[in-house]
Amino acid sequence: MELANKATRIRLFDFKSIQMRTFHMTWLAFHLCFFGWFGIAPLMAVVREDLDLDKSMVGSTIIASVAITVLVRLIIGPLCDKFGPRRTYTWLLVLGSLPVMAIGFADSFETFLMGRLAIGAIGASFVITQYHTSVMFGPNVVGTANATTAGWGNLGGGTTQIVMPLIFTAIVSLGVSETLGWRLAMVVPGMVLFATGIAYWFVTRDAPDGDYRELREQGLIPPAKNERGGWGTFKTAAADYRVWALFIVYAACFGVELTINNVAAIYFFDEFELDLKTAGLIAGLFGLMNLFARTLGGFFSDLFARYRGLRGRVQFLFLALLVEGFALILFSQMTVLALAIASMILFSLFVQMSEGATFGLVPFMHKKALGAVAGIVGAGGNAGAVAAGFLFKSESLSYGQGLLFLGCAVVVCSFSALAVRFSPAVQAEEDAALREAMAERKRDDDVADAEPSPA
Repeated sequence: MELANKATRIRLFDFKSIQMRTFHMTWLAFHLCFFGWFGIAPLMAVVREDLDLDKSMVGSTIIASVAITVLVRLIIGPLCDKFGPRRTYTWLLVLGSLPVMAIGFADSFETFLMGRLAIGAIGASFVITQYHTSVMFGPNVVGTANATTAGWGNLGGGTTQIVMPLIFTAIVSLGVSETLGWRLAMVVPGMVLFATGIAYWFVTRDAPDGDYRELREQGLIPPAKNERGGWGTFKTAAADYRVWALFIVYAACFGVELTINNVAAIYFFDEFELDLKTAGLIAGLFGLMNLFARTLGGFFSDLFARYRGLRGRVQFLFLALLVEGFALILFSQMTVLALAIASMILFSLFVQMSEGATFGLVPFMHKKALGAVAGIVGAGGNAGAVAAGFLFKSESLSYGQGLLFLGCAVVVCSFSALAVRFSPAVQAEEDAALREAMAERKRDDDVADAEPSPA
């Protein structure tokens, strides 16, 4: 849908405008979701011993943590179209906090598996984050805005790897056993998620001019009926082969990132015989690249669009994903710790740039079905993680071999990006919108320059 008063620039220190309040709140919410979603991952060495899990069981819990997210992401996008991102995010955070706190009651493989399956629903938060920034920012900066909110959100995957072992260590230092310690540690992210859900309701709005309910009552946006209803927007998005091409692309980048978030700490723990805290710290470096790497992907997507239009966005996405695949192959072959860390950082850079470039394209696919498109493409990330999870579930494959096969798969999937094409009419329309957004930004700059400086 077309919404008015979208921001044409990103002012990071502006906490007054609704566009920037939403920008900061939505990346923070997504960031904190990682503490619930993957908070247990850096503690798996302790959980594995406590619940007597073998490699196959650990692999099954990894798959469970991302499998349910595929379904929930498909549902959550149309819910954003129908009810708006503010209500949808609030309820997801509040309800999602419950299984995070409850997983501490797990006392067997089966109950732990169900706990990780339920927690996986929180991963749908990504779709709402991308949806909310897409409706708040204009075409000249939407790629950068989407990439930055997602990147700073994904940074939670890195900080989780570092912070959760510290929380666990602090609890154990009080005299609590390790068996009880990991369970109490998971209460912390659950409480934080619940509080964040309440804050999201009070800090944000659905769109620059108000909530969807108010805008529909005023006739400013169409009612959520028929093709603009939840199911109608999903059918529109699902009928477009380009959406499924991006589904595959996102499986090969975000799906890979989710997999690394789950296995990195235990990989370094086992392969290089490190202690839990050190393995978590190194694994955290992978996610910490989100501080800037995903933003770079969105920035270059916007930059290529200024010179080559929508075709430029597609071309950059292909190149970033191709390099990601080769970098992962390189990482899989490293047997020296320092080289493994260096190659992992290089690989992480292009993983996250690919993600940013993917959602630099999503807002231009179907504006009337933005939520559904974001949901389907976002679900691709989790579908990729589920598929990759089977590589690390097998007893016959080492972690290094699994990473090698995964890198080869990414190289093949990169060519799916080239299937995304736009008609000349759509390209002309978006070029005109981009020029208008750039002109509006220049007018704002001129007005700011003309204002007298304070004495």
